[in-house]
Amino acid sequence: MASTSPRVLSGIQPTAGSFHLGNYLGAVRQWVALQESHDAFYMVVDLHAITVPQDPAELRANTRLAAAQLLAAGLDPERCTLFVQSHVPEHAQLAWIMNCLAGFGEASRMTQFKDKSAKHGAGNATVGLFTYPILQVADILLYQANQVPVGEDQRQHIELTRDLADRFNGRFGETFTVPEPYILKETAKIYDLQDPSIKMSKSASTPKGLINLLDDPKTTAKKVKSAVTDTDTVIKYDTENKPGVSNLLSIYSTLTGRTIAELEAEYEGKMYGALKTDLADVMVEFVTPFRTRTQQYLDDPETLDSLLAKGAEKARAVAAETLATAYDKVGLLPAKH
Repeated sequence: MASTSPRVLSGIQPTAGSFHLGNYLGAVRQWVALQESHDAFYMVVDLHAITVPQDPAELRANTRLAAAQLLAAGLDPERCTLFVQSHVPEHAQLAWIMNCLAGFGEASRMTQFKDKSAKHGAGNATVGLFTYPILQVADILLYQANQVPVGEDQRQHIELTRDLADRFNGRFGETFTVPEPYILKETAKIYDLQDPSIKMSKSASTPKGLINLLDDPKTTAKKVKSAVTDTDTVIKYDTENKPGVSNLLSIYSTLTGRTIAELEAEYEGKMYGALKTDLADVMVEFVTPFRTRTQQYLDDPETLDSLLAKGAEKARAVAAETLATAYDKVGLLPAKH
């Protein structure tokens, strides 16, 4: 039965190993909520991962690991379509059509390419790194997604998707849904525990400042307890003057659903040690079942692979239809079976 809910599509790269608290709270947790209200398609984008060099065995392991963590976080294959991007060949096929529609200047203006190529040297950047936003366009248009949950930093890629969908529709007739960005509601930004001036992320954070969800719970508790605060002792939310304490309150509030005001009232007159000890307990309570569930999927690769195979089958049913229409509109001769 066709779903009448708006369709969303999003993806996560399998390059990080363990998810960290920042990307869980910033994206994955909201994906879990969206599967209740939307026809949701979520993928592990392994084709995007190879735009920079990868160790093949590690990439395979990390792809399974990302899928296991998404399931552990609460994605339900009965409520959403979860699959691995490379299991659906239509992504690469539609990307070629979009590559032939996109302007070189358009692709050159993508800020993420500028940032990444500056980091590794433009001469070392692959053509794949240059055109990966075009693959992202194909990812989205293939499923006729109405909305794409993204952070503010990805808005430019959604604009490119809209432009290319409009261009194709204008040239060849109505074919693609023009998607809207679904800017994930501003959950509290999570900052590095040791340097609360920077966002918690794999690339920027210090090892002690990054909470990996698959770390041993004792390690996680220790990181929380040694988080940077300030010389004052008042537990108050003030991002300018007390960024460390404010970050701890944000994490506490987001994980428990209690308001910052409630927490400020509870810790009035108490020392930072009390806040850190309680937050360490909250974190341990959260990561322990997450680690257990992830491990259960990893310990049973047959079940995990079979869930991903079913997801790919559901995804291909939609993708193949879209690709056939696009091939026909462009004028490619259909293969006779």
